[in-house]
Amino acid sequence: MAEIINMPRLSDTMEEGTVATWLKKVGDKIEEGDILAEIETDKATMEFESFNSGTLLHIGVQEGETSPVDTLLAIIGEEGEDISALLNGGASEAKEEAPAAEEKSTEEAAPATEGGAEMPAGVEVVTMPRLSDTMTEGTVATWLKKEGDKVEEGDILAEIETDKATMEFESFYSGVLLYVGIEEGGSAPVDSLLAIIGPEGTDKEQAVAAAKGGATAAPAAKKEAASEETKKEAAAAAPAETPAAADGGRIFVSPLAKKLAEEKGIDLATVKGSGDQGRIIRRDIENYKAPAAAAAPAAPKADAPAAAPAAMPFVPAGEERVEEVKNSQMRKTIAKRLGESKFTAPHYYLTVELDMEQAMASRAQINSLPDTKVSFNDMVVKACAMALKKHPQINTSWKGDVTQYNQHVHVGVAVAVEDGLVVPVLKFTNEMSLTQIGGKVKELAGKARNKKLTPAEMDGSTFTVSNLGMFGIEEFTSIINQPNSAILSVGAIVQKPVVKNGEIVVGNTMKVTLACDHRTVDGATGAQFLQTLKAYIENPVTMLA
Repeated sequence: MAEIINMPRLSDTMEEGTVATWLKKVGDKIEEGDILAEIETDKATMEFESFNSGTLLHIGVQEGETSPVDTLLAIIGEEGEDISALLNGGASEAKEEAPAAEEKSTEEAAPATEGGAEMPAGVEVVTMPRLSDTMTEGTVATWLKKEGDKVEEGDILAEIETDKATMEFESFYSGVLLYVGIEEGGSAPVDSLLAIIGPEGTDKEQAVAAAKGGATAAPAAKKEAASEETKKEAAAAAPAETPAAADGGRIFVSPLAKKLAEEKGIDLATVKGSGDQGRIIRRDIENYKAPAAAAAPAAPKADAPAAAPAAMPFVPAGEERVEEVKNSQMRKTIAKRLGESKFTAPHYYLTVELDMEQAMASRAQINSLPDTKVSFNDMVVKACAMALKKHPQINTSWKGDVTQYNQHVHVGVAVAVEDGLVVPVLKFTNEMSLTQIGGKVKELAGKARNKKLTPAEMDGSTFTVSNLGMFGIEEFTSIINQPNSAILSVGAIVQKPVVKNGEIVVGNTMKVTLACDHRTVDGATGAQFLQTLKAYIENPVTMLA
């Protein structure tokens, strides 16, 4: 019996999901445990496993499309099974209420719009897609097709900037690109008119007038039939195995696979795609092996000049010149969220300087043990977790009418990634040993850089540590990662003259700065927390007791 697979809720805050890649196509055999698709949330891209066995009979959400949680994602059943009842059961009210006259004939024209214009037959309106569940508007970075170009289902229409990343947007229709509604660099809300695709020879002006007037194309039932017919024609015309590079060298690759290839330094031209019609997908990159016959690149000649960085345009002396660069959706989101934190939580900052001599000696001794690796940051995280248990006022969240005291300690560790900043969380940090913290931080940081963090691994922090010491930054302040009440900024260890026992000697010190939300943490409380933290780090043996 056929089973309906709904869009899964992959985190407790997830309301919608975007299908990044389908790893199975209609007609494929499915075994329980097979990966059906890669689903994007606002925090991570996750593999979604099948809990059923059978044949994939229907795909309800195409790659790049977004759908609310618990809506139809796919149907799995026996090969050849009739699923019309399941599909009809999920039809929209609009489809159910379609006039009977429309059902009688597929030759009738589309209904008139409010403005009086009729949508020409076969025309499809493409709207700004919702490529993440937090996306409210998108920016067209690049159009890969121009008006008048022929478009095949699966062709990349444009590159769209979201609040998370720049992603390729595929066409789900075949025809001619009749109209571009948003020029390169332009932004528009989700679901606004992006483009119009239709048969060659279609009256463009009529199609544009109908689209802007709010008309839709043919009724849903006819659109589904046309879509299925188009898919069958494409399947019949496609060769049994299509190489990844086609159409003059263009490589068909999923956005996630492209991103992973860039991170791993893999030339996509050398990758054989295993996806539909030879498309390169995630597993192709993860399982990639360099061609055995590929020769190592020749070393540059001794007198060959190094590649020069992009130079700033020449500006004559005494002349003022400016350039405006459009903000990406990610930068807009970062600005919004950090602005909300900075301007709603009254921040204040407390700084102490730590003597790192004992910490350095203890770390060297610990790391001399086989298969053991602990960083100074791991020691700071451990010290914070223990200090939070002694100062519960720091481990709180402001909730308006109440202050939430967290009885558990979950320390978030800020990790810089190519697209911005993520904060994986170490759950029950105070119960972990230094080596456990070191191993977990390394694991989560690796996942963060490979975009494999799950939403659960980024949720629930009660305190955050941000470390820029590895970049040589000696002292800085951070914006609180709400709903936390505080965040610790960790600087670099510096060698400098210090006074010990009345004498000036060479010492190693490190500055840490605690940013506090004054609504929940008073100055004296923050100072006492730092005193406890200082005692732990300057005497690491106390953390091992």
